[in-house]
Amino acid sequence: MKTNILSNFKGDLAGGITAGIIALPLAIAFGVSSGLGATAGIYGAIIVGMLASIFGGTPTQISGPTGPLTVVVASVVTLHSSNPELIFPAIFLSGIFQIILGIFKVGKLINFIPYPVISGFMSGIGAIIILLQINPLLGIEFSGTPVEGLISAVKHLPNYSMDSLLLAVLTLIIVFFSPKKITKIIPSPLIALIIGTVTAVFFNMDVSTIGEIPRTLPSIILPNINLDNIEIIVPISLTIAVLGSIDSLLTSLVADSMTRTKHESNKELIGQGIGNMVASMFGGLVSCGATMRTAVNIKSGGKTRLSGVIHSIFLIAIIAFLAPIAAKIPNAVLAGILIKVGVSIIDYKFIKLLKIAPRNDLLVMLLVFLITIFDDLILAVGVGVVLSSILFAANVARQTDVKLVGISDIANDNYIDEDFVNNTMILHIDGTLFFGSASQIASRIDDVLDNKTVIIDCSNIKSMDISAVFALEDLVLTLKGKKVRVIIIFNNREIAASTLKLGLRKLINQNDIAFSSEEAIESVQNQ
Repeated sequence: MKTNILSNFKGDLAGGITAGIIALPLAIAFGVSSGLGATAGIYGAIIVGMLASIFGGTPTQISGPTGPLTVVVASVVTLHSSNPELIFPAIFLSGIFQIILGIFKVGKLINFIPYPVISGFMSGIGAIIILLQINPLLGIEFSGTPVEGLISAVKHLPNYSMDSLLLAVLTLIIVFFSPKKITKIIPSPLIALIIGTVTAVFFNMDVSTIGEIPRTLPSIILPNINLDNIEIIVPISLTIAVLGSIDSLLTSLVADSMTRTKHESNKELIGQGIGNMVASMFGGLVSCGATMRTAVNIKSGGKTRLSGVIHSIFLIAIIAFLAPIAAKIPNAVLAGILIKVGVSIIDYKFIKLLKIAPRNDLLVMLLVFLITIFDDLILAVGVGVVLSSILFAANVARQTDVKLVGISDIANDNYIDEDFVNNTMILHIDGTLFFGSASQIASRIDDVLDNKTVIIDCSNIKSMDISAVFALEDLVLTLKGKKVRVIIIFNNREIAASTLKLGLRKLINQNDIAFSSEEAIESVQNQ
């Protein structure tokens, strides 16, 4: 039964307006930080916020510009400063990629990204945001990478602006130390934005501001994707699509935990894709599910898609009536707000466990963290996932036990005779036999070649992949070549049938298969 869109109107109205109040300073700050301007940030929040709410799979989610995506866009704007028109076609194409990911049901894969990867990535993003705000905080003009920004700040420190520094410090004090009783009513970023702007205007401070925000509707920008720039645009688009999808679905998980509901991952990706495609056509900054704004919406009473729509309508009203005032917002104030955002993104939960965390998890987290800061965001996630997989495979492989045992270890006394004992060995495999542990089989071949019969006991194997089957084939083929009889014990007929289909049927017959130790011993004695 579908929920009436107006069934929670009062709660959705409160949630949408509150989320919009939170979104306003962040959208402006992220727009300026991206290099596309405050207008791009606001348009992104409005368009994606509305369309993702309508077409997405998480009713309570509020979408808009976020730190990770802003960092990607800022790096693209910096690297392709001579060709800035690339960014909006890239955002358009990223929306298409997100829709494709949703159609092919890739959304569920978010559950397979290891926590240390997410932790290192988010902490790295937090550090990047903080580093990129050092120059605006000091009133120094700069455009470049986080590390270059730190170097620039040190190099040009004597040229800092006292007015900018004072406003930034004032902003930091407000966003970090405002009493909770007040911030429950008015979010601290909005308080900082108002007080910082009023202070700058009242004292006529010499600081840079975000500049004019258009009050008219944006013009449509048709995506210009051609063969000349496709090689540049596609990698950027994939990066944005993957990162935006991860960020959105992580926020969806947060929403699920708060509302005790279940989001639709693939539908959410389609909604985000539609939103970003349309936003790019109006010069909007790429956006995704925003955790803080979503949490505020839910806590304020938002329960349906209407809350996200109201959030966007509220931002439209702000542009229509308060744009001239918003144009006077100092960049130093936005820098202070973003530093708070960067600090809040860092994963302190994992950091508190650094001394006792498993060494492999710590290695993955630190590597992802460093690659995120010094190189590439998606490369960091890719390296983290691959390294986690390799370390996990190595750990599982160490738990796989391949050992030789004598026939007397499984036979009853009345079965045993001296010739039988001296010429029969059992290769016992216990655990998960896969590509990471299959080499252990090959390492034991020389130990069993001198026997007349070798029983390969696979009854305790929990699972096998094709690498394991091929390793088993090589073992059987080698033993057959030495005239050694092979009997394989399986724990059930389904695994036996599957293994035979993959190639073992060519090497052994029905008499070489057993389903218990007793059956294997009886087969040897009756040969």
